[in-house]
Amino acid sequence: PLCLAVRRAHDAGILVICAAGNSGKDTNGAKIYCAIHSPGIDPSVITVGAANTFNTNNRSDDNVASYSSHGPTRGYVLDNNGYKRYDNLIKPDIVAPGNKLVSYRSKDNKTSHNNPALDVIVPGQANEDRMMYQSGTSMAAPVVAGAAALLLEVNPNLTPNMVRMLMQYSA
Repeated sequence: PLCLAVRRAHDAGILVICAAGNSGKDTNGAKIYCAIHSPGIDPSVITVGAANTFNTNNRSDDNVASYSSHGPTRGYVLDNNGYKRYDNLIKPDIVAPGNKLVSYRSKDNKTSHNNPALDVIVPGQANEDRMMYQSGTSMAAPVVAGAAALLLEVNPNLTPNMVRMLMQYSA
């Protein structure tokens, strides 16, 4: 149902950007393939993985975060004989910073409460207004959405596929 909804949005000219998911490795640290979450498996959306920038401005040390889901996708259609024909798309389409980004923390946040090292303490800031470090492809997807918004601001006539092309070829 999610893939059908994003496909309808795409067909209506709406750019859809979504997180790839955080299933890139198992509990033992071994890579997991074919773990892109829905609706990121849909070919019409821009699926975003997370990069770890190691808090430097130098791009040469950037890597895809180990937890970031990656493909190929395992979406399929049934052919006339009832066999599954897998699409095997290479996903994510793009990666963006998504490791240890500073974000707002909700009041009484249990994750922050149980992991005080995630708190970002700013002098003079009230406790309920604190920030926290968060990581994941859901943190990386808004970075890409912001870049796409800037492209569309410069040229509102770009189609979703044109935005994808510009972002992938210039990444």
